[in-house]
Amino acid sequence: MSHETQHDHLDPDHEEAHEHEHEHGPLAELVTVRDWLRYAVTRFNRAGIFCGHGVQDSFDEAVWLILGTLALPLDRLEPFLDACIPGEERIGLLEAIEQRADERLPTAYILGEAWLGDFRFTVDERVIVPRSFFAELLEDGLAPWVDAPEAITGALDMCTGSGCLAILMAHAFPNAAITAVDLSDDALDVARINVADYGLEERVELVRSDVFAQVDGRRFDLILSNPPYVTAEAMDALPPEYLHEPRMALASGDDGLDVVRRLLAQAADHLNPGGILAVEVGHNRHIVEEAFPELPFNWLSTRGGDDMVFLLRREDLQHAAVAAD
Repeated sequence: MSHETQHDHLDPDHEEAHEHEHEHGPLAELVTVRDWLRYAVTRFNRAGIFCGHGVQDSFDEAVWLILGTLALPLDRLEPFLDACIPGEERIGLLEAIEQRADERLPTAYILGEAWLGDFRFTVDERVIVPRSFFAELLEDGLAPWVDAPEAITGALDMCTGSGCLAILMAHAFPNAAITAVDLSDDALDVARINVADYGLEERVELVRSDVFAQVDGRRFDLILSNPPYVTAEAMDALPPEYLHEPRMALASGDDGLDVVRRLLAQAADHLNPGGILAVEVGHNRHIVEEAFPELPFNWLSTRGGDDMVFLLRREDLQHAAVAAD
């Protein structure tokens, strides 16, 4: 490199020109929330993102990411559409949009939070992003299967992850002591944050356990589980977004039933008379029914979809076990 070239490289005017290059991209031309929303939707559509973490499409994903990044209320887009975004905030906004589009990182991880209804939860890549049909089912305390929510005194959330369902259960069943089980220390660390955020340390006990191993001898009125249930075939076809989540929270053997089998085999020993086991299995109803033809599954309906959650009484499990002997 010649002396002149070196001099040019160090020239202040050259450096200034380089800095101003950024003023001619999205950072300069996108001014309002409306501008950034349009840009984000286009970026997401061109990148082919997959929206499977609580929103329906790339527009809703863009609204969530932009309002969340700007610390604006997620349910109040209209008043802010024409608000101008200062330069400093635009940098963070562009970085978030690029992460979502290029790295296919779920919005919940970018923002460090996820929602189930009105409940906010801290999340990161140590846990799967909260999403469950149980959020809706717990709104009315699992009625009509649970006659009196206040009569539930002990409930278990198996495979608690971020602790989200244990927290919803604590609200749905005001007199219940909740036990939340997970095998992952990382997940339990995140759950501890969420339990503390809701001030439920006295009501929600976090237990590291491989399914029922560490709750031996304990019985509950209700056992609820959103376990790993993705089949090996479905794991191989997952969109990139899901690959950021802990594999152990998704994969469950060839047919997706490794954990479900253990729940069905052992739950009766951990339920009080009349107690309920409720398990979410996604689109695997046909696999479950073929594997356990002797069980009288009750399949529940939700606004989000039907036949994703089954429910059994303790007595159903006992009778099936007797019949199988």
